[in-house]
Parts: sequence; C-alpha cells; structure tokens
Amino acid sequence: MPRETVQLIAERARTLLSTGPDSIEQAISKAVDEAFEGERGLPQLVESDLVGEVRSALSGYGPLDELIVNPDIEEIWINAPDKVFVYENSLKRQLSLNLTALDIRQMVERMLRDSGRRLDRSEPFVDSTLQNGSRLHVVIPDVTRNHWSVNIRKFPGRVFTLQSLIQLRTISLETANFLAAEFRAGQNILVSGATQAGKTTLLCALLDVGSETERLVSVEETFEIRTNYMDWVAMQARQANLEGVGEITLRRLVKEALRMRPTRLVIGEVRQAEALDLLIALNSGIAGLCTIHANSALEALEKLKLLPLLAGENIPASFVSQTVERTIGLVVHCQMDSQGKREVSQVIKSDGKGNWVEVRL
Repeated sequence: MPRETVQLIAERARTLLSTGPDSIEQAISKAVDEAFEGERGLPQLVESDLVGEVRSALSGYGPLDELIVNPDIEEIWINAPDKVFVYENSLKRQLSLNLTALDIRQMVERMLRDSGRRLDRSEPFVDSTLQNGSRLHVVIPDVTRNHWSVNIRKFPGRVFTLQSLIQLRTISLETANFLAAEFRAGQNILVSGATQAGKTTLLCALLDVGSETERLVSVEETFEIRTNYMDWVAMQARQANLEGVGEITLRRLVKEALRMRPTRLVIGEVRQAEALDLLIALNSGIAGLCTIHANSALEALEKLKLLPLLAGENIPASFVSQTVERTIGLVVHCQMDSQGKREVSQVIKSDGKGNWVEVRL
C-alpha cells in the first residue's frame, strides 16, 4: 500500500483516538473502512497487511520497526531521509527506506512520547530510552545543517558473561580468570576503549561475577547496563523540563548512590566533572567500575586525571592525580579491529606506588 495512503489512514485513526473512546484497534478499523468506503471490500490478506502498516505508523516506529526488532542489528542511524545506515553483524550498510522528513519527525515524536523529554530549537539535543531499552539520540537543525540526525543504539536482551566473551574470542580464558579474581577482590576497574569497542558489554560481564552476593547501584546518562544482580538499583540522569527545571545530573546521582549502601558502584561512562565524585566515592572504600572513552589504557588514566578538574578551579591537579593512583587498581582496554571484531587488547595494573605494569596473560 502506498505510504501516503498509510499515513492518511494513520492520521485519521489518530483523530478518532483523540475525540472518542475507541481503542487503537477500533480506531484503525474505522479509519480503514472510511478510506475505502464505497469501494469493494479489500481482500482479507491485503486488509490485514494494511492494518499492520497503519498500526506501525500510528503506535510503532514505522519503517524502523523491523530494524529495531532484528537482533543482528546493533545500531541504526539516519543522517537524512535518503541516508539511513545500520551496523549489522559487524558491518555497516546503507538502506533505502524511502523516508520523508515528516516520517522521521513523526517517528521521533512517537519515540519521545512517554519519555517526558523535549526537542525544539531551544533544546536541539535529546537522549532517551525506548521501550525496548535501546538508546535514542537526536539532533535537529540548526545545530545540524539541514536534516534531523537520529541514532538508535540497541543493547542485547541477554547478559554476556565472561564465558560468553571467551566463546566469542573477545577475551582469553586466562584474562577472564584474572579479571574475575580481581573483581572479587574488590579492585576498582576502569574499562576503556573507543565507541563500539565493547566497553559496556565487558562491564556487564564483569558485573555478572558478583551478581549473587553484592548490592549494586548504577548511574548512567541513559539506561544501558544489563545485569543479573539480585540486589540492584539502577538510576539515570534527567534533563530539565520545559520550564528549565528538574535536571538531575550524574554528579547528583553519584552522591545519592552513596546514601544507598552499595557494595559496588558503577558509572556507565565518565565524561565530565562526575569523575571527581566517582574518585571521592572510590576513595571512601566502595568498590567501583566505570567506562571511559580513550585510545589506550594509559590514556584512559590521563583522561581520568583531567576530567575532575572540570568540577571547579579550586580542584588541585596534584590531588586528583594522587587519588587516581590510589583508587584505580586496574585498567582494561577494549578495541575493535578493521574487521569489526572486538577484543580485550590490554590490561594494566597498579603496583601501589604510582607505577603501572602491563599484565601479560
């Protein structure tokens, strides 16, 4: 069925929903009947397909529905109506979906409907979480040149364990055993790597080691962590509302987490001044785990020494450097090769005297 017809029927169904007590299915059925009133009835198979398309356009994500439910697709991004890409089975490919600018806008509006987050000229960026747990990031003009930019990062429904990563040849048996022992010993671990290198996947695999005995509190910009912890509180940051109030930052969440009696504190990713609050928390005796973008294990440490300085001019660099040396026990670096294969490429450990030694396994 032509997309224009589907959109017109969907708009009529949306109007019926807003003006009466009809359910979604009733509104769709009425809208389809009205669209073909006076014509011979549609074949049952055609009508069934049409109802599915209208339902998707009305309450789903339209042409993206099949991509979102496809377990082989890790990420979807839209640069323009005719430039849609997916990352599938470790390869990037472009799709032809025949989208329009209106299609993209309506899809994003539906994605944000239940999040309470806004997107307009005064707030041209948004991060949100879809109902299936995927992370949504959108940027609109005039920050982008002409078109809405949309990224949907999907996350596996199951938790990858260290054993799973061994089978995928992401990590060796010796390295997995070493990291599990260090985790159980309460080492504070920093997981570094580039985007898509597998940092969060490894973090979740490490968390699985302590899932039966510890109390975990995690804080993130948007929910990404998956874990089997029995005793787990997950919190995410919140943007300001339309009146410009109500924002909850990662720094605030770290401070709140310390009041919740965690035995393990996790920050999904440190990017800014929340690094200072993390270091203070780890220096208080709580075991911690976090990820950070960096090109190597040593560069991750240097970055962790710089980020806390963003908290204010009165933060001495010497204090931050010494705190990093005292609190971080292990840095695990992940990387992706040119073929898209992820692997743990480097592990360095503190000797307790300010020196870092590469662990050869």
